[in-house]
Amino acid sequence: MTTVPELHAASSAAFPFTALVGHAALQRALLLAAIDPGMGGVLISGPRGTAKSTSARALAALLPQAPFITLPLAASLEQLVGTLNLEDVLRDGQVRLAPGLVARAHGGVLYVDEVNLLPDALVDALLDVAASGVNTVERDGVSRQHAAQFVLVGTMNPEEGELRPQLLDRFGLSVVLENPNDALQRQAIVRARLAFDADPQALVAEHADAQAQLVAKLAAARAALTAIEWTDDVVQHASQLALAAGVDGIRADLVMLRAARALAALEQRHTVRLEDVDAVAELALAHRRSEDAAPPHAALSPAPGNPQPSANRQGASASAQPTPEGDWGALPPQPQAMVRVRNTGAWPPKKA
Repeated sequence: MTTVPELHAASSAAFPFTALVGHAALQRALLLAAIDPGMGGVLISGPRGTAKSTSARALAALLPQAPFITLPLAASLEQLVGTLNLEDVLRDGQVRLAPGLVARAHGGVLYVDEVNLLPDALVDALLDVAASGVNTVERDGVSRQHAAQFVLVGTMNPEEGELRPQLLDRFGLSVVLENPNDALQRQAIVRARLAFDADPQALVAEHADAQAQLVAKLAAARAALTAIEWTDDVVQHASQLALAAGVDGIRADLVMLRAARALAALEQRHTVRLEDVDAVAELALAHRRSEDAAPPHAALSPAPGNPQPSANRQGASASAQPTPEGDWGALPPQPQAMVRVRNTGAWPPKKA
């Protein structure tokens, strides 16, 4: 007699945040965004199957009673921000707000998969609310506002298209994930996932203490955030890094400083250090860096005993730089003499 496996209800437990393997940079970015959601959220770029959505759900589990809201690709602007029911005015004189997804995500995580495939108008409205923490709904000259503070997590696969630079700049932090190439790391990821699929509650219980400590650290960091200050040296260092990256505007400077402050709060310190700025710089600059900017972690000043190159050496190095991609092997333009074209007989000559 064939034994039929017993069916169980699907578990609603989220994968423990502390059980994530090989995602240190992503975990840091998500924690910083949770401490200070006003930075503009986190953009995660990477191939399929790299735990993007799993990480976002795991973050929501760290926040007290936090909703996890997913924005569908087919959502309309009204579904996102809500709308006003003006028809109720004729009945009882009240303008009622029909809340959208941003209202439902208040206090939690709003997850947008394949954000690069959303219409630009939808992404623009979403980023506005994420940065301000306030949603404004307007209809026929009537407007209402409500709080909408959430951690925005957007994901994208670069193979399916890029976001416009204007929208990229609106995301606070960014992380680029790659397929794990180390065999041991892949095995660790697979074992953790198999253990969770086999018995979610057991893995959750195994990481309960670490999760509880992280929840307490997040709550303390959020409470202490506004009391942490920057020194002039920290502000100057952030500006130098932004200038070296060739970014447009000053949003990169502001995000770097806010992320460094969140990191100091997470580590229970009262002031922001230069090391905090360095630790978060790439998260804030990676998606804003211009193509001709200095590479990441390049020194902003020459090391002791290593003077700046002379003007002649600078000119030589500039001339030795490789040519940009495209038109490989093309010859430089050559001047050509003008030759008078004789009448071919196709048209009669003009009369004087």
